[in-house]
Amino acid sequence: MFRGTKIVATIGPASSEPDMLVRMIRAGVDVVRLNFSHGTAADHIARANAVRAAAAECGREVAIMADMQGPKIRVGKFEEGKIMLEQGDKFILDAKWGENGEKGNQERVGLDYKALPRDVKPGDKLLLNDGLIVLVVDKVVGHEICTTVKVGGELSNNKGINRQGGGLTAPALTAKDMEDIKTAMSFQADYLAISFPKSATDMEMARQLANIAGEQYHHKPMMIAKIERAEAIPVLQEILDASDGIMVARGDLAVEVGNAAVPALQKRMIKMARASNKLAITATQMMESMIFNAVPTRAEVSDVANAVLDGTDAVMTSAETASGKYPIETVEMMAAICVEAELSEYNTLDADFLNVKFTRIDQSIAYGTLFTAHHLGVKAIAALTESGSTALWMSRHRVDTPIFALTPIVSTQRKVSLYRNVHAYHLTQQGDSSAVLRQAEDLMVAKGIVKKGDMIVCTWGEPMGQVGGTNALKIVRVGEFD
Repeated sequence: MFRGTKIVATIGPASSEPDMLVRMIRAGVDVVRLNFSHGTAADHIARANAVRAAAAECGREVAIMADMQGPKIRVGKFEEGKIMLEQGDKFILDAKWGENGEKGNQERVGLDYKALPRDVKPGDKLLLNDGLIVLVVDKVVGHEICTTVKVGGELSNNKGINRQGGGLTAPALTAKDMEDIKTAMSFQADYLAISFPKSATDMEMARQLANIAGEQYHHKPMMIAKIERAEAIPVLQEILDASDGIMVARGDLAVEVGNAAVPALQKRMIKMARASNKLAITATQMMESMIFNAVPTRAEVSDVANAVLDGTDAVMTSAETASGKYPIETVEMMAAICVEAELSEYNTLDADFLNVKFTRIDQSIAYGTLFTAHHLGVKAIAALTESGSTALWMSRHRVDTPIFALTPIVSTQRKVSLYRNVHAYHLTQQGDSSAVLRQAEDLMVAKGIVKKGDMIVCTWGEPMGQVGGTNALKIVRVGEFD
């Protein structure tokens, strides 16, 4: 059967070789994530080229997501590489420490974000190393943040800092991000993931920078907002409206809002994204134990399955495939979990359409196609599309029928790789609509999707080749005119 939920896999040292990329794509990777927190511009360009080559060898298109680092706030380096903090210890975060080459010690460490002393006040809780260490601010004296250790542990070089409840003023787009966006556009990244946005303005600025950088390549990426800040939650709808999708980035978000709040937020965010005709990716520690183990924990299996049942478009790996010991097994296991979870989904299509008002002809065609496919029991939906918009609208609703986006545009093929329940194939749409529909039917028979006697629903636009012009629907019985 066709798997509806897509897999986003981060590549790194464990998965960048050509043979490994081919194996991962064949195992089920739909979107490859390049993490711009690590590596040089040359590294990212080389990996992007390797991904395109591997996809070509596999005979399919996969999307590339360039994930910007954003304003990561970190401690500096230590003399011995790490220290051990005990509950009750006094410890100073010093914004000027390290300017003359000093390294951290048991008493203090430097900061890469020099404005942090201005952002905190006595009583604030600072969470280090993904929340494993908790410091309480006693006082701020100039460039020094004096703290008491509430929860101790090992603190090593360059670990991240969050303020519980959010509120840090660091901008979402750093100078590094602006350069990295240019690099991502040089290889036409299909998706651009923006870290730590806290307003629609952050996403609008990132889109404008990307469109300018991509103009010489005639390329515009789709924008994904990584929801990691507490401040983003109250303005989530505005951020959604300014984006093409969101990533439920559960690591930093959990540190800011608390672990217990994240599951409900995940469900809410995915529901809001689908209702807004936007995409949703669920990320962070989904198969974390598979960094070292060949099988996941049962809790991780449930985590992936529940994200599928929540309606996420994609589930994502991080270190599991970037640096873990079992990247192929991770992808295969994740794919198997998605398939099993989808088998138990409850279809709510009729309820989704109650009191819905259509504002566009192509949107009406998309919804009419879903209704027809569901109640007529057709084998597949064939959406002849230029931009992929019709396929996106269809994919926002739970339906048992697989959707096939047939397009002559390679960038559209790659883009829809992230859409839930949508599978893309290249179709050169030449001739009148009757000829093109026959080409679509022949393609789907050749791919083994349908056979003679099956029914499919086709959508297209008249005149053909016009973006956003889907205005026709036809029910076709395969082989009827042979």
